[in-house]
Amino acid sequence: MRIGLLTEGGYPYASGESRVWCDRLVRGLAPHTFDVYALSRGARDDDGGRLPLPPQITSVRTAALRAPADDGRSHGRRDRRRFAAHVRQLAAAVCSADEGPAARHTFAEALYGLADLARERGGLYAALRSETAVRALESACRAPGARRSVHGATVTDLLDVTGRLERALRPLSLDWYGERDGLGAADLCHAVPGGTAALPGLLAKRFFGVPLLVTEYGVHLRAHYLGSHGNPPVRALLAAFHRLLAAEVYRQAAVITPGNTHARRWQEKCGADPARLRTVYPGMDAERFAAVGEAADGAGSAADARTLVWVGRAEPAKDLVTLVQAFAEVHAQEPAARLRVITAPGRRPDSAAYLAHCQELAARLLPADPADPPLSFETLGTLAEAYAAGGVSVLSSVVEGFPVGLVEAMLCGRATVSTDVGAVVEVIGGTGLVVPPRNPRALADACLALLRDPERRARLGAAARARALELFTVEQNLAAFRSIYLELLSQAPVRRDAEAVNAAGDPVPFAHPAEAFLAGHWTCRPAGRGTTPAWAGRPADRHAEAVNAAGDPVPFAHPAEAFLAGHWTCRPAGRGTTPAWAGRPADRAPARPVGAHAGGGRG
Repeated sequence: MRIGLLTEGGYPYASGESRVWCDRLVRGLAPHTFDVYALSRGARDDDGGRLPLPPQITSVRTAALRAPADDGRSHGRRDRRRFAAHVRQLAAAVCSADEGPAARHTFAEALYGLADLARERGGLYAALRSETAVRALESACRAPGARRSVHGATVTDLLDVTGRLERALRPLSLDWYGERDGLGAADLCHAVPGGTAALPGLLAKRFFGVPLLVTEYGVHLRAHYLGSHGNPPVRALLAAFHRLLAAEVYRQAAVITPGNTHARRWQEKCGADPARLRTVYPGMDAERFAAVGEAADGAGSAADARTLVWVGRAEPAKDLVTLVQAFAEVHAQEPAARLRVITAPGRRPDSAAYLAHCQELAARLLPADPADPPLSFETLGTLAEAYAAGGVSVLSSVVEGFPVGLVEAMLCGRATVSTDVGAVVEVIGGTGLVVPPRNPRALADACLALLRDPERRARLGAAARARALELFTVEQNLAAFRSIYLELLSQAPVRRDAEAVNAAGDPVPFAHPAEAFLAGHWTCRPAGRGTTPAWAGRPADRHAEAVNAAGDPVPFAHPAEAFLAGHWTCRPAGRGTTPAWAGRPADRAPARPVGAHAGGGRG
């Protein structure tokens, strides 16, 4: 299978957030080939260089989003009228106070109208920043039915918004949509994450019918909310745009794979169909922590049994202030207790100042003992050594998506104390203690409970490691995506007629799935939990029905899967109550050539 892997600010750049996961996915699914289409967010991506690429990556195409661009094209009067109509539609949907089905339909029409224009006539870089776009947005902000928060948008605000919208819509103007040398040649588009990264996948589906798979371990819309800045009208307009884009991505995606239930709830609230959602946890490399985890008894060594350890980036969202305050209470009751804060370089500009503030607070709250300080701030070496330095791992965050550090501690066999944010409760699953965020007293009490009870600490640490090995390994992640890839391919008819015949010109069996000849949309899957794809069709209950009046075989009287080993079930897609039919290998019917069940085109 040929996969078009769509990324933004991630793989194959060495500094991207999704680089490690994407690299493992590509290397772990070696039978498939990948074409990478990467959107670069800024100079940091480019300056960091690229990761070494495995041989299954056949091409890498990149596009920058960081700077305005003008391709120098000028459009004729008719094209300018088309553009003005579509951009007015887009502005009306973004500014509307009602984001119901009507606004979403208007947004989709405008988006695909702009995409068609860009494909036919060239890029829209300059047009999306033009006076026409600004005036369309201004009129929509003042129109009846516009959201109240955008009424006061100034010209400066409108210029800011149009610039950011052009950046988000930059994929419309890229040259990635060739039928043989672009996304049209892919069997499947896999977007990591959603939002702007998924926009090329939307266009590939529109232009060529390529199915779209979207993976979000951190929901793109949530990340936009957390990182948004600017005046209130600017934030309101951009938030509305990204909500509408997310809704369209979720509507068009064949399958959406959130990384946890927390992300899944966000997606459902944005309009994702629950029937298309498959929770797939991020895969962690358990081998990195095997030595520490296998040697752990849950309590740590004698020297570390009274030590708490915190590992992460020193950023305000990690709430080290609450941790320092909680440890001051722990140390007052257990003077032998120690806390080791092991930090990695922060990504935010204020990380260094925040760490200095936490160190100053620790110096005020805790007694100074240079020889044996109760709280130490250290620089991260290796992760395994960091978690091995203590008997209890602490997470004190106020904002968290999927808590990777928590899973790492669990793989090391450490008992954990965590705040109830993001997907923490889902990940812990009863193998650790969870307390409310920003509550130093509750955090201190939980830490004291584990420090004073070695048996409980050992029991929770062993249970945490067993849970992490069962749910959060690379092998589990790859198995899930291998199954999803095959399922999506089995449901998609051949889009290029040349691939429906072999070198001799004979039909390729199952090139067109059986359900292509049935009314409606059907999905088929094995009765068990295997990953082999299946094809739809209702078997003939009476063998007399397997031939017509002339005695010729009736196509699909016996489903294609009847000639495969095992027991298969087929059922309509969706959540209806239509009964399903099972197909078994034909025991009594005369053997029929498989080619008799393969169609050469859509009926």
